Amino acid sequence: MVRQALAATLASRNAHKARELEVLMPGWSIVPLDVEGWPEETGTTYYENALLKASFGFELVGGWTIGEDSGIEVAALDGRPGLHSARYAPEGLPAIEKLLGELEGVEDRRARYVSELVAIAPDRTVLRGSGTVEGVIADAPRGTGGFGYDPVFVPDGETQTVGELGDDWKARNSHRARSARALREAVDRSGLAVA
Repeated sequence: MVRQALAATLASRNAHKARELEVLMPGWSIVPLDVEGWPEETGTTYYENALLKASFGFELVGGWTIGEDSGIEVAALDGRPGLHSARYAPEGLPAIEKLLGELEGVEDRRARYVSELVAIAPDRTVLRGSGTVEGVIADAPRGTGGFGYDPVFVPDGETQTVGELGDDWKARNSHRARSARALREAVDRSGLAVA
């Protein structure tokens, strides 16, 4: 059986995430959905929020639609920012500064990245993939690669931040890479994307 090239819509305006997912999911053409009126993320889990986004997008486009939710969970902050990572503070340096400020003087810097992907097929079948990466929060930002909290997240087994490790490392090892692999496997098992 040969996999057909899949065209999918990412239920997000984030073109960077769409490009990243295309790299992580070879054979997929993924475009962001640039619309107004996004539903509020009311889910209590990453899966619920990813499904909410995918469902919203599916009602607009009717074809393969992907919803994604991700975050960083810090042990010393009782899992915060977690589901609210994107709304914790303005993206980039302000979010990093806020996180480092909350961790000032804290020895336990364990954290993990979490990613949940949900795809809705044209026949409305719901498929999912989950991925996590354990690590610690660095004392200060390092590196210019990646986005979000990458300059302060040091994965277990590494000495550099994700911002220093670069795109090749992320394509193989990131939480989103792991959830993308899991989603691809779920799609393959479903038989919905083969001819």
